[in-house]
Amino acid sequence: MPRYHKLGDIPHKRHTQFRKPDGTLYSEQLFGTIGFDGMYSNSYHVHRPTMVKDIKKQYSVAPKIALENNIKSYRFRGFQVAPVDDYLESRKAVLTNSDCTIILSAPRHSLKDYFYKNTDADELLFVHKGTGKLRTHLGNLDFKYGDYLLIPRGMIYQIDFDTEDNRLFIVESRSPIYTPKRYRNWFGQHLEHSPFCERDIRVPYELETHDELGDFVIKVKKKDEIIEMVYASHPFDVVGYDGYNYPYAFSIHDFEPITGRIHQPPPVHQTFETDTFVICSFCPRLYDYHPQSIPAPYNHSNIDSDEVLYYVDGDFMSRNDIDAGHISLHPAGIPHGPHPGAAERSIGQKGSDELAVMVDTFKPLMVTEEAMKIADEDYYKSWLEDH
Repeated sequence: MPRYHKLGDIPHKRHTQFRKPDGTLYSEQLFGTIGFDGMYSNSYHVHRPTMVKDIKKQYSVAPKIALENNIKSYRFRGFQVAPVDDYLESRKAVLTNSDCTIILSAPRHSLKDYFYKNTDADELLFVHKGTGKLRTHLGNLDFKYGDYLLIPRGMIYQIDFDTEDNRLFIVESRSPIYTPKRYRNWFGQHLEHSPFCERDIRVPYELETHDELGDFVIKVKKKDEIIEMVYASHPFDVVGYDGYNYPYAFSIHDFEPITGRIHQPPPVHQTFETDTFVICSFCPRLYDYHPQSIPAPYNHSNIDSDEVLYYVDGDFMSRNDIDAGHISLHPAGIPHGPHPGAAERSIGQKGSDELAVMVDTFKPLMVTEEAMKIADEDYYKSWLEDH
């Protein structure tokens, strides 16, 4: 989201002297992606952010693949993923390719004993259940049901939950996640036809500044491995920063659906984009108002992309036997559409209360062993009239 933001204290000019009350220099850090060509922020630290004391355990968290070349439609029962105390251990990769990984997570406890940094990917956390606070070295964000939390790669964070009943749908992206280019003018401002705008985006509002030395464990993800690094200073020691690269929140409930006389195609629901996949939000909306309209989606062929739909809440009129937390996978190369009876049921209906998140990838997704533990093996037969 290319939008300028400033928090805390910063000097008048970049790369100039900025001194503490005791006369010593704050340590400036450029925090950016895509080399020096992408979005960045300049942050100012009480201590040098480079002081590594020790490197301890290193272990793989690479997804274990069950189906590498899949053409079968699946339903996965996401709420069957068991809750786990530890935040990182709770993250179960269900679908993956070289561009992204889709993860289900049900952490019971807040992340307090260590800090986490993903150097491989931007992370988009969708909060299905739970409330709390995302705490990062560039400021804090409160979150609740329906929030997307965009955490850029390299961001050091902890996450505090208010209760033990939490459910997250997470997408890791190996390329930066942006708001769709077609929603923005050449200055970067959201256009009038955009289904959301800048005032819907929540930026960090609270900056923690810890002047502490000691042993601080940061679990760093790099090339699908976790590496435990011990730093000599608290990673949340920033006194101020400004720029375009920082975490932010956007609620799915603030997405304003685009409707029409006849059924609108999925791109009208687009919320985020990368070079390799898109993310859409399906929200409560009025149905099509042509007198002969069929509100249910038409059959369509997924020739160029795999389609993943994560069902959040409401009545999913195009599907039979779907509950909150279910995931449907419709792979590239084959057509899919409404279940038998869904088109007829939709005629005459005035609106939808469905809430869902869709991920369309341009490369095929591999199905993991974790996904197969919660898979409906017969879902692909559910379009048969007698099924």
